[in-house]
Amino acid sequence: MSKSGIILVTGATGKVGQVFIKRLLAEPKFDSFTVRALCHNRELEPHERVQNIHGSIEYRDDVEKAMDGVTHVLHLATCKETPDQIMDVAVKGLFWLLETCRTSPTFQQFILVGGDAGVGHFVYPRPIPVTETQKYSAYPGCYALSKVLEEVMLEQYYIQYDLNGCCLRAPWIMEKDDFKYQLSFGKDVFGGPRWRDLVGVQKADEYVRTQTIPIMLDPEAVPVKRNFVHVEDLVSALLLAIDHPKARQQLFNISMDEPVDYGEMGKYLTTSRGLPIVEIKTEYHSTWLDNTKAKLLLGWRPKYDMKKMIDSAWDYARAQDDPRKIWYPG
Repeated sequence: MSKSGIILVTGATGKVGQVFIKRLLAEPKFDSFTVRALCHNRELEPHERVQNIHGSIEYRDDVEKAMDGVTHVLHLATCKETPDQIMDVAVKGLFWLLETCRTSPTFQQFILVGGDAGVGHFVYPRPIPVTETQKYSAYPGCYALSKVLEEVMLEQYYIQYDLNGCCLRAPWIMEKDDFKYQLSFGKDVFGGPRWRDLVGVQKADEYVRTQTIPIMLDPEAVPVKRNFVHVEDLVSALLLAIDHPKARQQLFNISMDEPVDYGEMGKYLTTSRGLPIVEIKTEYHSTWLDNTKAKLLLGWRPKYDMKKMIDSAWDYARAQDDPRKIWYPG
């Protein structure tokens, strides 16, 4: 039985935050936990075990107010390619959180969700599996740099103050029909690459009409292997990490057992859905994010493989009150 506590969740209204809070509230192990959501623009629906606190982590006073009495912190708030905001939120905001944690009489554990952008994602060639010992290697842009700075800052607080924390490093996080829309040639594409820009408007419009699936090739014309994780699998790992003794001051890769091979993905979509494919040569490279450490120390196992990821996305039917919304650029 987990002990009681108040867990502060930053980015609580986002993709991961909403699923995490829903599952934590439903799990008997955490019946004695209260969730405090630090909300900036949106807030969570009323619940007897949820407290909405308005503010922004870029302001020390807001952080100190939100941290009052908190035992655990799950830090999800981030920015994408937004240079005007990213240092205030990703760097200064994390600094205020960690500073408040180390001086708080109630604090027990800090959990950060990191990203594989900090080790180069699929921008740099990785001939062997990427483990937690991979050197930091941000690709161009401010978002990847921010993911490096977050992980390094947390590591330094382990060294400076023996802070109890852990980082769960995730690749691209999928939910609902996200996986389907990351393959769209339309303007509704989710994330990158922007296939429409690679093939031109005329071809893109035809591919939208025929529901053609892009097969990403590397510079040697070999199908790319790319890492994903389903939000439910990531949340399972987060729930396991809470108060886990083997999570203390550790970094974990949280990803599918194998990256998605775009060639195999295309074959499966052609066989199972009758969809046409087109190969597109890109500058990107295959990577294989190794999740062995999380399996060994946390006892975590992902439930989503490539086929389940594809089927869940194509079978998902959105309700009228659940439109696709992208809350950040990139």
